[in-house]
Amino acid sequence: MPSRYMDWFRQAERDLEQAVDSQAAERHEWACFAAHQAAEKAVKALHLYLGQEAWGHVVARLLRELPPEVRVPPLLVEKARVLDGHYIPPRYPNGHPEGAPFEHYGVLQSEEAIQYAREILEFVRDYLAHRG
Repeated sequence: MPSRYMDWFRQAERDLEQAVDSQAAERHEWACFAAHQAAEKAVKALHLYLGQEAWGHVVARLLRELPPEVRVPPLLVEKARVLDGHYIPPRYPNGHPEGAPFEHYGVLQSEEAIQYAREILEFVRDYLAHRG
């Protein structure tokens, strides 16, 4: 069976586009969630490219579980940890002590999430380009 890593990576790119579109529409909670999804799918694409499967939604763990030869910068793992905070709270009203999710997210959060996701996608893209 052929590897589907490029399907995962292309969807990651599309999810990042959705994050940017959501931010432009002032749906910052969805921008943050879509940024997380973009990063998650990009890292899973890299796992597939390397011939391994990855499960779960914690991007920082997915990065840490890559083989040592991938050389993931520690700061990138920290940025993934920030994105991991956008997996559940942007979508569910009980993700915060009170208020709807959209009341907890603004341009600062979505800018940061999009930037961190963009950096993760760039890391994966560079790895694939130099080894693929």
